[in-house]
Amino acid sequence: MIDVRRGADRYEGGDPSAGISTRHAFSFGSSYDPDNLRFGPVLACNEEQLAPGAGFDEHPHSHTEILTWVAEGELAHQDSTGERGLVAAGDVQRLSAGSGVRHAERNDGDRPLRFVQIWLAPLAAGGAPSYEVVRGLPDATPYPLPAAGATLHVRRPGAGERVAVPAAERVYLHVVRGDLRLDGEELGPGDSARLTGEKDLVAVAGSPGELLILELP
Repeated sequence: MIDVRRGADRYEGGDPSAGISTRHAFSFGSSYDPDNLRFGPVLACNEEQLAPGAGFDEHPHSHTEILTWVAEGELAHQDSTGERGLVAAGDVQRLSAGSGVRHAERNDGDRPLRFVQIWLAPLAAGGAPSYEVVRGLPDATPYPLPAAGATLHVRRPGAGERVAVPAAERVYLHVVRGDLRLDGEELGPGDSARLTGEKDLVAVAGSPGELLILELP
């Protein structure tokens, strides 16, 4: 089964007056949709844009694996475990909330920041929070998320390049930039596909692009 969701249909959020633009792929906050709560362990996929100086003040999370992919700019992160630093374009950040953590995210730079943040439910609740940043994750290098039983694949295909989709029980595919064709469907920036029980799928890039592919249990 292939379920394509368009970026134009995402729920709008954030606070434009404060320089925060958010578009949610799943039911989120006041945009409650009982028919769109999750896909396997994926609870949220938020496209975030922060103007220079804008950001999210310290707030809590628990029992959630938070995966952040920076597409443009630099994200300033700090959390209650003492971790702090900058996450640049091409870096992947993981914050395992465990039984509870607080963090803040800001754009302290002088240019716009754009990132994609995905929340996943862990296989087991609780535990101590943990944090990791991988600088410049290479193309097609799997990034395991064992607490959620998932694996992230980042692909940056050139025009005409074919990208094999993992043959997992579930796969979540998000287009960060560029366009591609997947089983006859045209997908562009912000579009996503929720795949269940699909085998031998191949995405063909129509232009140079960037894809986030989550292999899910």
